[in-house]
Amino acid sequence: MDKTQRAFLEDLLNTASPSGFETPSQRVWIDYVEEFADEVRTDDYGNAVAVVEGGEPTVALAGHSDEIGYIVRDIGEDGCLRIARIGGSDRTVSQGQHVVVHTEDGPVRGVIGQTAIHLRDSAEESLQDVAEQHVDIGVTDQEAAAEQVERGDPITVEQRVSELAGERIAARGLDNRVGIWAAAEGLRRAATQEPAATVCAVSTVQEEVGAQGAKMVGFDLAPDAVVATDVTHATDSPGIPADRHSGVELGGGPVVARGSTNHPRLVEALRTAGGDAATELQLEAAGIRTGTDADAFYTARGGIPSVYVGIPNRYMHTPVEVLDLSDLDATATLLGAFGARAHEFDYAVDL
Repeated sequence: MDKTQRAFLEDLLNTASPSGFETPSQRVWIDYVEEFADEVRTDDYGNAVAVVEGGEPTVALAGHSDEIGYIVRDIGEDGCLRIARIGGSDRTVSQGQHVVVHTEDGPVRGVIGQTAIHLRDSAEESLQDVAEQHVDIGVTDQEAAAEQVERGDPITVEQRVSELAGERIAARGLDNRVGIWAAAEGLRRAATQEPAATVCAVSTVQEEVGAQGAKMVGFDLAPDAVVATDVTHATDSPGIPADRHSGVELGGGPVVARGSTNHPRLVEALRTAGGDAATELQLEAAGIRTGTDADAFYTARGGIPSVYVGIPNRYMHTPVEVLDLSDLDATATLLGAFGARAHEFDYAVDL
C-alpha cells in the first residue's frame, strides 16, 4: 500500500458516514475513483458506481460506505440527548465514549454518560439498553441543547486510527470503509490491465439497516456478476465461543465465502484469479446467509451471481475494530485480478 492509497484509507476512516448520512464519505470515494474511472455516476440516495469500460460481461466489485452509530431521538429537560441506534450498535461498549453529533451547523461534541462506579449499586448492576442511555453535550437545559442539535441528527463515536504492531490498525468503522477502499483499489488495479470486460466499483449506502443500497444498485445496474466485499469475523482472539470459531485468522488473507448466497462459479473464479495472483485465500462457510450486500444483490433482477469476500476483522461493531493491512491490500489484489479476467469465466451453474 503506497502513500496515496494509505491516505485514501485514512480519509475514509476519518469521515463519519452513519447509515442514511453517507454523503461526506461518498464524496471522498468519488474523488478517488474519478482519477481512473471512465465514468462515475450516482443515484438519488447516494449510491455511487465507477465504471471502467470494456466489453461483456459487466461485473461489479462492491462495498458499503455506511457505518453504525446513533441518532438523536429526543432532548430531555436536563439538556441531555436521548438516543436510538443506527444499525447494530453495541450497548456494551457505548457508555463512557466520546461522541460527535453531526448537525447542519457542524459537529457538536459530547459523551455518552456512565454513572461512576462509586455511585452504582453493584448488586443490581445491569447493562442499559441504548434507548436508556444519554449524550451529555455540556449544557444545563433543553433550550440550550435545542439551540445546538435537532432530533434526527446522527451521532458517531469519536475515535482515531491507531497504529498497532506490524501492519495492524485499530479504528471505528473499519466495517465497511475498508470494503469500499478495496472495491476502488480493485477497480484501479483491474484498469491497469485493460480488462476485456466492463468492470464497475460500487459504494452502496444503508447496508447496516438492511442492505437497502444494494437492492437499488442491483436493480439499476443489473451486472452479470457481483463480488461484495465486507469485513468478516476473525475468530483467532480470546473470548470467542468454541461453536462460533470459523478458522478465519487476521493476517491470513481475504476470505471467500461458500454456500447459500455465494455462487459456486464465482467462488471458483475467485480461487482461480487469486491463485494466479499468488494471493493466499481463506475459506468461510455461509450455510444460510452472509449478512452482507451479497444477500441483496443475488436476488435482484431475477438473480445475479454473487459472492461475498470477507476482510478479517476483530471486535466488529465496536469503536476498536482491528485489521491487518496485508489482508486489505491482498483483497484489492484479488478483486483486481478477478476484474482483469472477468471475461474468461462462466457465471451459470451446470444443469
